[in-house]
Amino acid sequence: MPNAVIFDCEYLTAPGAMRRMWGGPLDPDPSVAQIGAVKLSLDPGHEILETFQVLISPKDRYGRKTTPDPFFTELTGIDQASFDRAGVGLAEALDGFETFCGEATLWSWGKDELNLFAISCYVEGSAPKMPIHRFGNAAGLVFLAGMPYEDLVKTTSGQLATYFQLDRQERREHDALDDAMSIALSLQHLLRTGKLAPSDFRLPLDEADLRRRLPPAP
Repeated sequence: MPNAVIFDCEYLTAPGAMRRMWGGPLDPDPSVAQIGAVKLSLDPGHEILETFQVLISPKDRYGRKTTPDPFFTELTGIDQASFDRAGVGLAEALDGFETFCGEATLWSWGKDELNLFAISCYVEGSAPKMPIHRFGNAAGLVFLAGMPYEDLVKTTSGQLATYFQLDRQERREHDALDDAMSIALSLQHLLRTGKLAPSDFRLPLDEADLRRRLPPAP
């Protein structure tokens, strides 16, 4: 297990869609529109090895091109011109992502693989090729390393490097690669300071250990 891949996704949304669980009459299906990924070495030094980013031209469940809501554009900086200029189909994007990942374990802040595969592939009528057991929740790693639970649950992927006072080089929140880099730099920091070990990146995580670390119920 020489490296791990840390990834993040941006997916279609509209004002209030998250609160409604994308259940509003005009809410888009939350298909993935951008993937960003960082390959982190688990060998001594724990260097950032390479990065990957792709923009996906999303389609709705009827196969029609989807126009992003202005709220999505404001949040991510991705507009229709961006899709027209650089967007690729979902299958091409996933093929490139799978090639980049190789045999590494994959980590996101939460469960982005559900939007990436379970939702996006279902909407497009394709079968996901990467099995779910390859994916882990990076929040579990950071919790294992000692981040207080009350801080963890209110910190987003894009805020994580700032939380650990790491140089983010003016990265943009809600850009998939920048958010993935925020997570990767944080995990790199925890590895280099000995709060995580390469063996911690094996799946599945020890759920019993994580439960013991939870604060007492009020």
